[in-house]
Amino acid sequence: MAGLAKGLAVIEAFGGTSSQLTVADAARLTDVTRAAARRCLLTLTDLGYLDHDGKYFRPTPRMLRLGSAYLDTASLPAMANPHLVAARDALNESVSLAVWEDGWSVFVARAEVERIFSTGVRIGARLPAHCSATGRVLLAGLPDQEVESYLARGGRERRTVRTVIEPDELTRLVRSARVDGYGTSDEELELGMRSVAVPVYDARGRTVAAMSVSASSARVSAEEMQRDFVPVLAAQSARLGRML
Repeated sequence: MAGLAKGLAVIEAFGGTSSQLTVADAARLTDVTRAAARRCLLTLTDLGYLDHDGKYFRPTPRMLRLGSAYLDTASLPAMANPHLVAARDALNESVSLAVWEDGWSVFVARAEVERIFSTGVRIGARLPAHCSATGRVLLAGLPDQEVESYLARGGRERRTVRTVIEPDELTRLVRSARVDGYGTSDEELELGMRSVAVPVYDARGRTVAAMSVSASSARVSAEEMQRDFVPVLAAQSARLGRML
C-alpha cells in the first residue's frame, strides 16, 4: 500500500506546469527519494501510463482512464453540463466548473466555445486557489478556520507580476468573494487573461463548486465581466444548485 501511495503521488505530480518530469522532478514534487520516484515512474511506464524518452516522463492517453472513473460516474459534472452550455451560449465564452481539492481548484466540467485565443483550461486542470477566481470562491465557502489554515501554509507562487500572495490582501479578497457572491482574478495567473467565478450552493447552503469564465483582457474588461458575466453565471449556478 505504501508503494501504491507513492505511485499515486507521482501521478498527481503531473499537471499544470508539470507536463513532463525527470526522476529528480518527481522526487522533489512528491517528497520521496529519487530511487523510489524512479521505481514508480518506470512501473507506470511499463503499465502504459507514461512515456519515457530517456530523460523526461510524459503521460500517455491511457492516463485518461484514471480520471474517467470520476467523470463518468459523478453526478455533479453531468448535472452541470446543460447549465454550462446555457451560460456559454448566452456569453459566447467558454464556461467551466471547478471543485476544491486541498488548496487547488480542479476543473471537472467545461462547455467550450470556438475561439483562436485559448485560456488553456481543460477538464482535470488544477489552478492554485490563491490566485484563481474559482479558488477564491471555493475558499470563501470554507469555514474561517480552514481559510486561515490555508493562508498560514505559505509557499504561494507568484505566477505574474500581478499575483497577490500577501495573506492580508488574500484574506480581503476571499471575504469580498463571500460578501459579493463572486470572485475575480485579473492577470494573476497569466498576463492577458482575467476570470470571474460564482459559487454553486447545494440544498444545505454549502459551496460545492465554482462556475467560471476566463477571457482575454484585451477583449473583455473587468467592468464588463462584473456587469455582464456575473448575472448570467449566477443564474445558471442557482439553477444547478436547486438540483443538488
